Amino acid sequence: MNRNKNIDVLGIGNAIIDVIADADDDFLNKHGLNKGSMTLVDDEASDKLYDSMQKKIQLSGGSAANTIYGLSQLNCKCAFIGKRSNDALGDIFNNDLLSSDIEYNTKPLDSGQASARCLILVTPDAERTMATFLGSSSKLTVDDIDEDLIKKSKIVYLEGYLFDPPEAKEAFKHAAILAKRNNAKVAFTLSDAFCVDRHRQQMKEFIDNYVDILFCNEGELKSLYEIDIFEEALIVLGGKVDIGVATRGEKGASIIHKENIFKTDIRNTKVIDTTGAGDFFAAGFLAGLSKELSLSDSGDLGAICSSEIISHYGARPENNLKKFVEEKAGFKI
Repeated sequence: MNRNKNIDVLGIGNAIIDVIADADDDFLNKHGLNKGSMTLVDDEASDKLYDSMQKKIQLSGGSAANTIYGLSQLNCKCAFIGKRSNDALGDIFNNDLLSSDIEYNTKPLDSGQASARCLILVTPDAERTMATFLGSSSKLTVDDIDEDLIKKSKIVYLEGYLFDPPEAKEAFKHAAILAKRNNAKVAFTLSDAFCVDRHRQQMKEFIDNYVDILFCNEGELKSLYEIDIFEEALIVLGGKVDIGVATRGEKGASIIHKENIFKTDIRNTKVIDTTGAGDFFAAGFLAGLSKELSLSDSGDLGAICSSEIISHYGARPENNLKKFVEEKAGFKI
Protein backbone atom coordinates (compact mmCIF):
# COMPACT_ATOMS: atom_id res chain seq x y z
CA MET A 1 0.00 0.00 0.00
CA ASN A 2 0.91 3.69 -0.26
CA ARG A 3 3.66 4.62 2.22
CA ASN A 4 1.71 7.75 3.14
CA LYS A 5 -0.94 5.49 4.67
CA ASN A 6 0.42 5.32 8.21
CA ILE A 7 -2.91 4.58 9.94
CA ASP A 8 -3.79 0.90 9.91
CA VAL A 9 -7.49 1.33 10.74
CA LEU A 10 -9.71 4.40 11.08
CA GLY A 11 -12.94 3.69 12.94
CA ILE A 12 -16.09 5.74 12.50
CA GLY A 13 -18.89 5.15 14.98
CA ASN A 14 -20.80 6.20 18.05
CA ALA A 15 -18.83 7.76 20.92
CA ILE A 16 -20.51 6.01 23.83
CA ILE A 17 -19.90 5.24 27.49
CA ASP A 18 -21.00 1.73 28.49
CA VAL A 19 -22.83 1.33 31.81
CA ILE A 20 -22.89 -2.35 32.80
CA ALA A 21 -24.89 -4.14 35.50
CA ASP A 22 -26.32 -7.56 36.30
CA ALA A 23 -30.00 -8.20 35.59
CA ASP A 24 -32.46 -11.06 35.27
CA ASP A 25 -35.17 -11.75 32.69
CA ASP A 26 -37.86 -10.20 34.93
CA PHE A 27 -35.90 -6.93 35.01
CA LEU A 28 -35.68 -6.92 31.19
CA ASN A 29 -39.40 -7.62 30.85
CA LYS A 30 -40.27 -4.90 33.37
CA HIS A 31 -38.43 -2.35 31.24
CA GLY A 32 -39.72 -3.67 27.91
CA LEU A 33 -36.32 -4.77 26.60
CA ASN A 34 -35.81 -7.54 24.02
CA LYS A 35 -33.20 -9.91 25.42
CA GLY A 36 -29.97 -9.99 23.39
CA SER A 37 -30.82 -6.90 21.33
CA MET A 38 -30.04 -3.18 21.26
CA THR A 39 -32.96 -0.80 21.79
CA LEU A 40 -32.76 2.95 21.20
CA VAL A 41 -34.21 5.00 24.07
CA ASP A 42 -34.66 8.70 24.78
CA ASP A 43 -33.00 10.58 27.63
CA GLU A 44 -35.99 10.14 29.98
CA ALA A 45 -36.15 6.36 29.51
CA SER A 46 -32.36 6.13 29.78
CA ASP A 47 -32.38 8.05 33.07
CA LYS A 48 -35.13 5.84 34.50
CA LEU A 49 -33.33 2.63 33.56
CA TYR A 50 -29.98 4.01 34.73
CA ASP A 51 -31.45 4.76 38.17
CA SER A 52 -32.83 1.19 38.38
CA MET A 53 -29.46 -0.47 37.68
CA GLN A 54 -27.53 -1.75 40.68
CA LYS A 55 -23.73 -1.89 41.11
CA LYS A 56 -23.03 -0.13 37.82
CA ILE A 57 -19.67 -0.25 36.02
CA GLN A 58 -18.89 2.66 33.63
CA LEU A 59 -16.39 2.19 30.80
CA SER A 60 -15.71 3.69 27.40
CA GLY A 61 -17.54 1.77 24.70
CA GLY A 62 -19.23 1.95 21.33
CA SER A 63 -18.90 -0.84 18.76
CA ALA A 64 -16.34 0.67 16.39
CA ALA A 65 -14.50 2.39 19.25
CA ASN A 66 -14.14 -0.98 21.01
CA THR A 67 -12.58 -2.45 17.89
CA ILE A 68 -10.22 0.48 17.45
CA TYR A 69 -9.16 0.24 21.09
CA GLY A 70 -8.44 -3.47 20.65
CA LEU A 71 -6.38 -2.78 17.54
CA SER A 72 -4.38 -0.14 19.39
CA GLN A 73 -3.47 -2.74 22.02
CA LEU A 74 -2.17 -5.01 19.25
CA ASN A 75 0.42 -2.47 18.05
CA CYS A 76 -1.72 -1.10 15.23
CA LYS A 77 -1.82 2.62 14.51
CA CYS A 78 -5.43 3.75 14.75
CA ALA A 79 -7.71 6.78 14.60
CA PHE A 80 -11.37 7.37 15.42
CA ILE A 81 -14.14 9.71 14.32
CA GLY A 82 -17.19 10.02 16.57
CA LYS A 83 -19.25 12.80 18.16
CA ARG A 84 -19.23 13.50 21.89
CA SER A 85 -20.20 16.42 24.10
CA ASN A 86 -18.13 18.56 26.44
CA ASP A 87 -19.38 16.78 29.57
CA ALA A 88 -18.13 14.23 32.09
CA LEU A 89 -19.01 11.16 30.01
CA GLY A 90 -17.56 12.73 26.88
CA ASP A 91 -14.34 13.48 28.73
CA ILE A 92 -14.07 9.85 29.89
CA PHE A 93 -14.43 8.70 26.29
CA ASN A 94 -11.95 11.25 24.95
CA ASN A 95 -9.28 10.53 27.56
CA ASP A 96 -9.59 6.78 27.11
CA LEU A 97 -8.83 6.99 23.38
CA LEU A 98 -6.05 9.56 23.69
CA SER A 99 -4.32 7.61 26.47
CA SER A 100 -4.25 4.60 24.12
CA ASP A 101 -2.43 6.60 21.41
CA ILE A 102 -5.53 6.66 19.20
CA GLU A 103 -5.82 9.78 17.05
CA TYR A 104 -9.12 11.40 17.98
CA ASN A 105 -9.88 15.02 17.20
CA THR A 106 -13.59 15.15 16.27
CA LYS A 107 -14.94 18.53 17.37
CA PRO A 108 -17.21 18.09 20.45
CA LEU A 109 -20.85 19.20 20.37
CA ASP A 110 -21.57 22.33 22.41
CA SER A 111 -25.37 22.42 22.12
CA GLY A 112 -26.11 21.09 25.61
CA GLN A 113 -27.02 17.58 24.37
CA ALA A 114 -25.49 14.94 26.64
CA SER A 115 -22.91 12.41 25.47
CA ALA A 116 -24.21 9.00 24.51
CA ARG A 117 -24.45 6.09 26.91
CA CYS A 118 -25.30 2.44 26.42
CA LEU A 119 -26.93 0.70 29.37
CA ILE A 120 -25.92 -2.96 29.25
CA LEU A 121 -27.82 -5.56 31.26
CA VAL A 122 -26.01 -8.87 31.68
CA THR A 123 -28.19 -11.88 32.53
CA PRO A 124 -26.91 -15.04 34.29
CA ASP A 125 -26.46 -16.77 30.90
CA ALA A 126 -23.89 -14.02 30.02
CA GLU A 127 -26.16 -12.58 27.32
CA ARG A 128 -26.16 -8.80 27.09
CA THR A 129 -29.17 -6.60 26.38
CA MET A 130 -28.58 -2.96 25.52
CA ALA A 131 -30.61 0.24 25.85
CA THR A 132 -28.81 3.05 24.06
CA PHE A 133 -29.30 6.79 24.39
CA LEU A 134 -27.48 8.15 21.36
CA GLY A 135 -27.23 11.73 22.63
CA SER A 136 -24.59 13.76 20.85
CA SER A 137 -23.20 10.69 19.03
CA SER A 138 -26.19 10.88 16.69
CA LYS A 139 -25.15 14.39 15.68
CA LEU A 140 -22.22 13.21 13.57
CA THR A 141 -22.35 15.03 10.23
CA VAL A 142 -20.55 15.09 6.90
CA ASP A 143 -18.48 18.01 8.23
CA ASP A 144 -17.01 15.72 10.91
CA ILE A 145 -15.53 13.34 8.34
CA ASP A 146 -11.83 14.19 8.10
CA GLU A 147 -10.65 13.41 4.57
CA ASP A 148 -7.01 13.81 5.59
CA LEU A 149 -7.43 10.97 8.10
CA ILE A 150 -9.05 8.81 5.42
CA LYS A 151 -6.20 9.54 3.01
CA LYS A 152 -3.75 8.25 5.62
CA SER A 153 -5.79 5.11 6.43
CA LYS A 154 -5.43 1.63 4.99
CA ILE A 155 -8.85 0.49 6.25
CA VAL A 156 -11.92 2.54 7.20
CA TYR A 157 -14.08 0.59 9.67
CA LEU A 158 -17.77 1.56 9.97
CA GLU A 159 -20.45 0.42 12.40
CA GLY A 160 -24.00 -0.37 11.32
CA TYR A 161 -25.59 1.52 14.23
CA LEU A 162 -24.82 4.74 12.32
CA PHE A 163 -27.62 3.82 9.92
CA ASP A 164 -30.16 4.93 12.56
CA PRO A 165 -29.60 8.73 12.77
CA PRO A 166 -30.20 10.29 9.30
CA GLU A 167 -27.32 12.82 9.48
CA ALA A 168 -24.92 10.18 10.76
CA LYS A 169 -25.94 7.86 7.93
CA GLU A 170 -25.07 10.55 5.39
CA ALA A 171 -21.70 11.06 7.09
CA PHE A 172 -21.19 7.30 7.00
CA LYS A 173 -21.81 7.11 3.25
CA HIS A 174 -19.63 10.16 2.63
CA ALA A 175 -16.77 8.43 4.48
CA ALA A 176 -17.17 5.32 2.31
CA ILE A 177 -17.05 7.39 -0.86
CA LEU A 178 -13.89 9.15 0.34
CA ALA A 179 -12.34 5.80 1.29
CA LYS A 180 -12.86 4.47 -2.23
CA ARG A 181 -11.52 7.70 -3.71
CA ASN A 182 -8.38 7.42 -1.58
CA ASN A 183 -7.68 3.71 -2.09
CA ALA A 184 -8.71 2.61 1.41
CA LYS A 185 -10.53 -0.64 2.10
CA VAL A 186 -14.00 -0.30 3.61
CA ALA A 187 -14.84 -2.64 6.49
CA PHE A 188 -18.39 -2.69 7.85
CA THR A 189 -20.00 -4.38 10.84
CA LEU A 190 -23.75 -5.00 10.78
CA SER A 191 -23.91 -4.35 14.56
CA ASP A 192 -27.32 -5.83 15.42
CA ALA A 193 -30.02 -7.97 13.79
CA PHE A 194 -32.74 -5.49 14.73
CA CYS A 195 -30.66 -2.73 13.12
CA VAL A 196 -30.51 -4.88 9.98
CA ASP A 197 -34.30 -5.30 10.10
CA ARG A 198 -34.73 -1.53 10.20
CA HIS A 199 -32.39 -0.81 7.27
CA ARG A 200 -32.11 -4.06 5.29
CA GLN A 201 -32.42 -2.75 1.74
CA GLN A 202 -30.21 0.29 2.31
CA MET A 203 -27.59 -1.89 4.00
CA LYS A 204 -27.59 -4.35 1.11
CA GLU A 205 -27.10 -1.51 -1.37
CA PHE A 206 -24.31 -0.04 0.75
CA ILE A 207 -22.55 -3.42 0.94
CA ASP A 208 -22.87 -3.99 -2.80
CA ASN A 209 -21.46 -0.55 -3.65
CA TYR A 210 -18.78 0.09 -1.04
CA VAL A 211 -17.88 -2.75 1.33
CA ASP A 212 -14.72 -4.85 0.97
CA ILE A 213 -14.80 -6.60 4.38
CA LEU A 214 -18.04 -7.41 6.21
CA PHE A 215 -18.36 -8.48 9.86
CA CYS A 216 -21.56 -9.96 11.25
CA ASN A 217 -22.91 -12.68 13.48
CA GLU A 218 -25.10 -15.55 12.33
CA GLY A 219 -28.39 -13.85 13.19
CA GLU A 220 -27.45 -10.63 11.43
CA LEU A 221 -26.35 -12.47 8.31
CA LYS A 222 -29.58 -14.47 8.10
CA SER A 223 -31.60 -11.29 8.63
CA LEU A 224 -29.66 -9.39 5.97
CA TYR A 225 -30.41 -11.87 3.20
CA GLU A 226 -33.60 -13.31 4.75
CA ILE A 227 -32.16 -16.82 4.46
CA ASP A 228 -32.67 -19.30 7.31
CA ILE A 229 -29.78 -21.61 6.46
CA PHE A 230 -26.45 -20.13 7.58
CA GLU A 231 -24.30 -21.82 4.93
CA GLU A 232 -26.52 -20.54 2.12
CA ALA A 233 -26.47 -16.98 3.49
CA LEU A 234 -22.67 -17.15 3.80
CA ILE A 235 -22.31 -18.11 0.13
CA VAL A 236 -24.50 -15.16 -0.87
CA LEU A 237 -22.28 -12.88 1.21
CA GLY A 238 -19.19 -14.31 -0.48
CA GLY A 239 -20.50 -13.09 -3.80
CA LYS A 240 -20.95 -9.54 -2.51
CA VAL A 241 -17.71 -8.72 -0.66
CA ASP A 242 -14.03 -9.59 -0.87
CA ILE A 243 -13.96 -11.00 2.68
CA GLY A 244 -16.94 -11.97 4.81
CA VAL A 245 -16.59 -12.81 8.51
CA ALA A 246 -19.51 -14.36 10.39
CA THR A 247 -19.27 -15.27 14.08
CA ARG A 248 -21.46 -18.06 15.47
CA GLY A 249 -21.00 -18.11 19.24
CA GLU A 250 -20.04 -21.59 20.45
CA LYS A 251 -19.73 -22.72 16.81
CA GLY A 252 -16.82 -20.37 16.23
CA ALA A 253 -16.67 -18.30 13.06
CA SER A 254 -16.66 -18.72 9.30
CA ILE A 255 -14.60 -16.60 6.93
CA ILE A 256 -15.40 -16.55 3.23
CA HIS A 257 -13.07 -15.20 0.54
CA LYS A 258 -14.13 -15.78 -3.05
CA GLU A 259 -15.17 -19.46 -2.99
CA ASN A 260 -12.95 -20.43 -0.06
CA ILE A 261 -14.37 -20.87 3.44
CA PHE A 262 -12.17 -20.94 6.54
CA LYS A 263 -13.57 -22.04 9.88
CA THR A 264 -12.30 -20.69 13.20
CA ASP A 265 -12.85 -22.54 16.47
CA ILE A 266 -13.64 -20.74 19.71
CA ARG A 267 -11.13 -20.64 22.55
CA ASN A 268 -12.38 -22.30 25.71
CA THR A 269 -13.03 -19.81 28.50
CA LYS A 270 -15.60 -19.18 31.20
CA VAL A 271 -18.13 -16.76 29.72
CA ILE A 272 -18.97 -13.89 32.07
CA ASP A 273 -20.19 -11.13 29.73
CA THR A 274 -20.47 -11.19 25.93
CA THR A 275 -20.27 -7.37 25.63
CA GLY A 276 -17.69 -6.54 22.97
CA ALA A 277 -17.18 -10.14 21.78
CA GLY A 278 -17.81 -9.32 18.13
CA ASP A 279 -15.99 -5.99 18.37
CA PHE A 280 -12.82 -7.66 19.60
CA PHE A 281 -13.09 -10.51 17.11
CA ALA A 282 -13.02 -7.77 14.46
CA ALA A 283 -10.02 -6.16 16.21
CA GLY A 284 -8.00 -9.37 16.14
CA PHE A 285 -8.98 -10.15 12.57
CA LEU A 286 -8.14 -6.68 11.26
CA ALA A 287 -4.85 -6.72 13.19
CA GLY A 288 -4.00 -9.95 11.39
CA LEU A 289 -4.83 -8.44 8.02
CA SER A 290 -2.78 -5.32 8.76
CA LYS A 291 0.21 -7.54 9.57
CA GLU A 292 -0.38 -9.55 6.37
CA LEU A 293 -1.25 -12.80 8.15
CA SER A 294 -3.36 -15.45 6.44
CA LEU A 295 -7.14 -15.32 6.77
CA SER A 296 -7.00 -18.44 8.93
CA ASP A 297 -4.44 -16.93 11.32
CA SER A 298 -6.35 -13.65 11.37
CA GLY A 299 -9.47 -15.56 12.36
CA ASP A 300 -7.55 -17.23 15.19
CA LEU A 301 -6.41 -13.83 16.45
CA GLY A 302 -10.02 -12.69 16.41
CA ALA A 303 -11.13 -15.72 18.43
CA ILE A 304 -8.35 -15.20 20.98
CA CYS A 305 -9.21 -11.52 21.46
CA SER A 306 -12.88 -12.39 21.82
CA SER A 307 -12.11 -15.06 24.43
CA GLU A 308 -10.31 -12.50 26.59
CA ILE A 309 -13.16 -10.00 26.46
CA ILE A 310 -15.95 -12.45 27.35
CA SER A 311 -14.07 -13.71 30.41
CA HIS A 312 -14.94 -10.57 32.43
CA TYR A 313 -17.25 -7.57 32.49
CA GLY A 314 -16.88 -4.78 29.96
CA ALA A 315 -15.29 -4.29 26.57
CA ARG A 316 -11.79 -3.42 27.73
CA PRO A 317 -9.15 -6.16 28.21
CA GLU A 318 -8.07 -7.05 31.73
CA ASN A 319 -4.88 -8.62 30.36
CA ASN A 320 -2.11 -7.13 28.25
CA LEU A 321 -3.87 -7.98 24.99
CA LYS A 322 -0.75 -8.26 22.81
CA LYS A 323 0.97 -10.57 25.28
CA PHE A 324 -2.24 -12.57 25.78
CA VAL A 325 -2.69 -13.05 22.03
CA GLU A 326 0.93 -14.01 21.42
CA GLU A 327 0.86 -16.61 24.22
CA LYS A 328 -2.37 -18.15 22.93
CA ALA A 329 -1.47 -17.94 19.21
CA GLY A 330 2.10 -19.17 19.64
CA PHE A 331 3.66 -16.49 17.42
CA LYS A 332 4.61 -12.82 17.55
CA ILE A 333 2.36 -10.17 16.03
